[in-house]
Amino acid sequence: MSLTLSMEKVLNIAHRGARSLAPENTLSAARKGLAVGADMWELDVQLTADHELVVIHDSTLKRTSNVVDLFPHRRPWQVHEFTLADMRKLDFGSWFIEQDPFGQIAAEVVTEEELKNYVGEPAPTLEEALSFTKEQNWHVNIEIKDLSKRPGNSQIVDKVIALVEKLNMVNMVLVSSFNHQYLAQIAASYPHVLTGVLDTKPHVRPASLLRRLGARTYHPRKTFIRLADIEKLRRQGFGVNVRTINDEKTMERLVRAGVSGIFTDFPQVLASVLTSYKKSEA
Repeated sequence: MSLTLSMEKVLNIAHRGARSLAPENTLSAARKGLAVGADMWELDVQLTADHELVVIHDSTLKRTSNVVDLFPHRRPWQVHEFTLADMRKLDFGSWFIEQDPFGQIAAEVVTEEELKNYVGEPAPTLEEALSFTKEQNWHVNIEIKDLSKRPGNSQIVDKVIALVEKLNMVNMVLVSSFNHQYLAQIAASYPHVLTGVLDTKPHVRPASLLRRLGARTYHPRKTFIRLADIEKLRRQGFGVNVRTINDEKTMERLVRAGVSGIFTDFPQVLASVLTSYKKSEA
């Protein structure tokens, strides 16, 4: 299956996996996203102290693991200061049970059996995450975290793409980043890899930015783009995947505006919205 930008289909993109239903950036979150109807999942990748590609969002391990309990003297618990072996000792699932960040445990959407399985959940390597994706004939958006002020900045792009190519997954992968130098590097060295542009602010001429970076998709916040600009970008052949939308009304407006995809923490909700939209259009 090849990842394509369709004018008819809106991609349901599970942000960090279905992180309303499972611990973010874990294989459990990916499995839930797949189970509830997401077309692909999004994950974040960075490097450990021994230069292993690991799936985690924050620059520190504090929020999503028990690192404070196991390594109390290694403050501030930066990811790049821990080896993969260190990280394998950590529990990346129990915090989700304790905090219930999206209220889905309290709402009894998450089962007791699932909660038991989340205890001790590891942070996967990128290879483990990609292998799961390939086994499921699914798709994934790899966000390369900005390491410009951290070790590994000069090698992370090559390491990520080398792994994607080794697994023969170019047609199943979209690579995005807030670091636009990474995207330009991919366009220059790996033009066959589909890329998406993330930005910290609205861009006056996003099409010009996309062309300059050799990117095919734009990933703005909802507040960064007007609905009319979505249609304009789509006519110019670019994808527009809006992030991160969790309420039904906004999902519906974006679908009607012609987005190519929506990042959401609630892919189960977006799946229902897309089903209803298809029926109304039939």
